[in-house]
Amino acid sequence: MNQSKLNIVLYEPEIPQNTGNIARLCACCGASLYLVGKLGFSLSSKYTKRAGLDYWDSVDLHKIDSMEELYKMFPDGTFYYLTTKTDKLYTDIKFKDGDFIVFGPETRGLPEKYVKDDNARTIPMKEGQRSLNLSNSVAIVAYEAIRQNGI
Repeated sequence: MNQSKLNIVLYEPEIPQNTGNIARLCACCGASLYLVGKLGFSLSSKYTKRAGLDYWDSVDLHKIDSMEELYKMFPDGTFYYLTTKTDKLYTDIKFKDGDFIVFGPETRGLPEKYVKDDNARTIPMKEGQRSLNLSNSVAIVAYEAIRQNGI
């Protein structure tokens, strides 16, 4: 299987506009987009399509049933899990070509087994705030990987 320099994984995304924005980001930076598990919307949703504009044809998009399936597809892949439930910063990652950056659903985040992983990372925020918007979070971390490795 051909692997991009950067792989964005959305685990059970719920909001079509966020997924559309992230798809557009992936098209613009050449990242592959993996949608894993049950989606909270249809990919044919007008909101998803509108948010992705005319970029959908440029997205290397994959719909995967489970994280286990993705791990089997890329047994040597390095996976980083973004969460608000760790003190380890995303800026401490030394990204390599082909890394996977995994983000959870908007309303509940990633399941505990991922946030307890040694590769769980966070984006710093002011104390007392719950979380950033998903598409903003993806952009922040994706462009750190691009800063380190180029497009």
